[in-house]
Amino acid sequence: MTLRLYFQERPWDLVVAVGYGISVAAALLALRVGNLFGIILILFVPGYVVVAALFPGSKTTGKLEIDWIERLALSFVLSIAVVPLFSLLLNFTPFGIRQAPIVLTVTLFTAGLGYVAYWRRMRLPADRRLTLTVNLAVPDWKEYSALEKGLTIVLAASIMVAAGTFVYFVTTPRPGERFTEFYLLGPGGNLSSYPTRLNVSERGMLVLGVVNHESATINYSVRAELVGVNVVSNASCNCNQTQEMNRTTLAWLNQTLNDTGTWTERYTFWINSTGLWKLEFLLYKNAVLTNQKPHIFIRVP
Repeated sequence: MTLRLYFQERPWDLVVAVGYGISVAAALLALRVGNLFGIILILFVPGYVVVAALFPGSKTTGKLEIDWIERLALSFVLSIAVVPLFSLLLNFTPFGIRQAPIVLTVTLFTAGLGYVAYWRRMRLPADRRLTLTVNLAVPDWKEYSALEKGLTIVLAASIMVAAGTFVYFVTTPRPGERFTEFYLLGPGGNLSSYPTRLNVSERGMLVLGVVNHESATINYSVRAELVGVNVVSNASCNCNQTQEMNRTTLAWLNQTLNDTGTWTERYTFWINSTGLWKLEFLLYKNAVLTNQKPHIFIRVP
């Protein structure tokens, strides 16, 4: 029995790539988690459609094209180059660097470039389009000796064990990887426009973000504290240092998150006195204070 995979007249590889991207993106957005399929979406599919758009033909035609090994290698390289660029651009938009905007951007990019690649390939004559032929045949066991059969079974079992081990380590969280993301973003949900200078009683706003990677349900608490600071000169180190003058608790925020859960909170505050202030946020996990204490300094003239 022989199974033959072949395409040339119709670009089934592009159909599969774009369809895969849309399906995985929908699953990631619905489940709000990352998995092995999402890794493939990020690290291979965008680059593959870029390469397909740049090189729509087959190398066997004698034109300026690339073979399949070069095509697959470039797909990984271009994906690694393109996806961080999307993150950088999203940082300067109101959407910020979040899972949903990144997944949507990658998916739209894949669909758009997939259409360009489809259009360019279909403009070529059928005999010049990219082609791939794979013949998968079931071996005839009668032609093998007992030793060859045994070695084949051992090899197949080894491959299955190796594949299972790889999937297990990729999909199963390990103790060393348990952590909590805790971050501060500006009012637009990105790493800019922090309210570092306010007038007396002027309202400022920050976005707090917590992401649970602890492989367990966690009760989170965030304590917002306003700290008055004074800058003094230290002659021993020939540098300026800050001294805390007072500390006031402004608010407590609480949220329970399941594993991989995300919590974002738009926190509004104001300061009633002039001076230099530090707005600090202390994170508690199951009522235990952690070392994660992001903060910003604010000047009130």
